Order: sequence, then structure tokens, then C-alpha cells
Amino acid sequence: MSNFDYHTAFSRNIGWVTEEEQTRLRRARVAIAGMGGVGGSHLLTLTRLGVGGFSLADFDRFAVENFNRQAGANLDTVDQPKLDSLVAMALSINPELEIMHFPEGVDPLQAESFLQGNDLYLDGLDFFAMPARRAVFAACHRLGIPAVTAAPLGMGSALLNFLPGKMSFEDYFQMEGAGEFQQYLRFLVGLAPARLHAGYLVLPDRIDLVAKKGPSTAMGCEICAGFAATQALKLLLGRGDVLPAPWGLQFDAYRNRLRRTWRPGGNRHPLQRLALWLGERGLAQQRAD
Repeated sequence: MSNFDYHTAFSRNIGWVTEEEQTRLRRARVAIAGMGGVGGSHLLTLTRLGVGGFSLADFDRFAVENFNRQAGANLDTVDQPKLDSLVAMALSINPELEIMHFPEGVDPLQAESFLQGNDLYLDGLDFFAMPARRAVFAACHRLGIPAVTAAPLGMGSALLNFLPGKMSFEDYFQMEGAGEFQQYLRFLVGLAPARLHAGYLVLPDRIDLVAKKGPSTAMGCEICAGFAATQALKLLLGRGDVLPAPWGLQFDAYRNRLRRTWRPGGNRHPLQRLALWLGERGLAQQRAD
């Protein structure tokens, strides 16, 4: 576009970042898997921050049930590929973006190809996409790429950073050898040890790991984007404290609370093991019903 100028478009970032840092963001490249409620908001937030390159993966299409939370979901995009819609939205903000498309999603056997050339990975995969998630985080660990996961929980978000040389995703969540539903439970319990969201869930039966369904809010997704993009800024610019797992953060706007958690050993921690035991009992009841 003839009327687009990068420096003008992102000039209001200056003050919170320097001109030199803005140039570094322009040269940065971020991989995001999943263009739904979380991943789509990640992409648009980082685009407005001035990040200049992305590797994006998603195979899904928008549906009406996505309207409550997903940035790209509206009447014009129903049954349209999420990846195409979000790329179009990002390019309408910065037409100079360099984007690699992965319209088949992330193949667990080719996770390293998806991550190649990127400075950072942000997790936007569906909660239940565990094989792809495990493969991407494992590849990040092998390649020395920082990886951030921010989960929308109620009207807030829980965040974990997996950094090079620190605790890995697998070591924290202890997925190895666990069955499908146990992996979902371990991911849920490990994400948010503080459980700030649990106190105001008015219909607990709407969380159904067996049916792979759960309630969501737009507030949770947008808070995820702000949480994760701030970690991205610090990691890409090399300034500001970034807490590595087993440290975690959970902010809940409904509860007016922020908690910093520490679970040495991840899901091996005694408190986590107790939470998993209680969760296993609930999961067994769900499956029995």
C-alpha cells in the first residue's frame, strides 16, 4: 500500500520501546500454531507491536460457536479457513509482513520445519491438540527456541514460559506414559496451580474432558494475548524478567488477583499429585456417566 509507513504505523509504541528496539521487533520472527481464540489474538497483538515475520499454522475453519471469543470469527468468515482470515486481518494492519503459511496445521513429525528460522514460539493450539503440542514444545527444547503458553481460564489467563536450558514442557507436565484423558488432566492441572478461576465456575459440568468441550470467554483470550505478547517483547528484546517453568503466573480479572506460582518438579510436586488424584476421580466419574 502506498500510504503505509511502518515507522508511522507503530510510532505510538515508541516510549515503551526505543526506536532501535522497534527495528529489532520488525526483524523478529514468531511461530504461532493455532489461529483460534488464543492464537488469532496473539497474531494481531504482535502485529500491532510491529513484529515483522510469522510462521502460522492452522487447518480449521470458523463456525458460529467461535463468535464468543475468536478475533477472526464473524458472519463473513463462517466456514472460511481460520488461517486465511487471520492472515488477511494481519496484512490489513501491516502489509509488509513476511508470513509462512502451514494450512495443514502442525505435523508432529515435522515440528522442526515449522519452527525453523523463528526466534520464539507462542502456543495457540486447541486445548485438546496434545500430540501436536507435545511435538512442538519438544522441538523448541531441542532447537533452543523459547516457548510460551498462555491458557484462557475463565476471565483470566495462566502463563508458563519454557526457556532454553531450563525445565522442558515434558518434564513439567509429565505426559510420558499417560493416556489421552490423563494428558488433558495433567495439562489442565499443570497450567494453573493457583486455580484462581475455579471459584466462580457456575456450571462445572460444562467442563467435559471426555467430550472435549469446555466454556470460554473473550476476556480470557484477550488477557492471554496481552500476557503472552509481553513475554514475547521481553524475550525478543532481551530485557525484563521472564520467569521460567516451574515458575508460572495466573491473573484473574474476575477475582482481581494475580498469583505467581512455583511447582518444583512440575506435576511431580506433592500438591500437583494431590490435584491430579482428585481430578482422576472426577474424570473416572465423567467416563462412567
